[in-house]
Amino acid sequence: MVDKPKRAGRSQQQRNSTAKHSAAGKDMLQKPWLKKTAMAKSSANPARPSAHNHGDESKVYGENACRVLFSQRPEAIIRLYISQQLAPRFADVMKYLASDKKAYHIVEDAELEKVAASQHHGGIVLLVKRKPIVSIASYLNQVKARRDCLLALDGVGNPHNLGAIARTCAHFGVTGIVMREPQLLQSGAALRTAEGGGEFISPLGCDDMPLALQLCKQAGYSLVTTSSHNGQSLYQTALPQKVVIVFGEEMFGVSKAVASRADIALQIPGSGKVESLNVSVAASLIVGEWYRQHSENTGLI
Repeated sequence: MVDKPKRAGRSQQQRNSTAKHSAAGKDMLQKPWLKKTAMAKSSANPARPSAHNHGDESKVYGENACRVLFSQRPEAIIRLYISQQLAPRFADVMKYLASDKKAYHIVEDAELEKVAASQHHGGIVLLVKRKPIVSIASYLNQVKARRDCLLALDGVGNPHNLGAIARTCAHFGVTGIVMREPQLLQSGAALRTAEGGGEFISPLGCDDMPLALQLCKQAGYSLVTTSSHNGQSLYQTALPQKVVIVFGEEMFGVSKAVASRADIALQIPGSGKVESLNVSVAASLIVGEWYRQHSENTGLI
């Protein structure tokens, strides 16, 4: 009878290696931002969105903007890019993405800059599905509130102004902004500046601003514009409960076609040492005054 060969026992080196891998696997489960996790896919050249995203996708960057988006629309996230330094603070996001079989990539700042197409990424970039754009006609058919404040932006396109305006609107409970190009509200720069406020604003689209404002008037809204010289004082004017406040781009203001439809022209009192205020600052003052007038002793908003 021939003896069967004996299985060689595992060496101490093999046992140590197995134990090390077991401990590493446990550590990775507890710390999903570690570069060697399966979902991190942190290769030298991770897949990144092209400079021209599909029309229904956008990039969100900046810690606050990304955190608020995750709290409001986690299902909208397509992919995450994040720095090693910031990763521990977004462990919950990575765990969510892993459970939903979505990828995240831990990358260097240089890669984040390429993905965001901006130096101001703040260590994190999300590729997300855009919020749907609603037409102003659809909005007016759906919303029948007794009190409502909308903003209409006539030619305002600077993303930092748009982001600051969206942040103001979120703070004071304004939920809709009417624009010919409402997708501009969802640019990366605008959303970063909004510091999460963009998640609470509905982009309302229109092809013709004068017609859109006429529809608002027919729905019971009063139109309010600003005038540096001929308007009545903001702080001595009773603002209607339902208003559309119209702002134009800073140099020329609202167009004549839009201004001619206004019910109220407001002037923001000041020293007169400067010609006008930045559009985002003017929006903050007027929307804040509307909020003050209609929230005191009413429990509104």
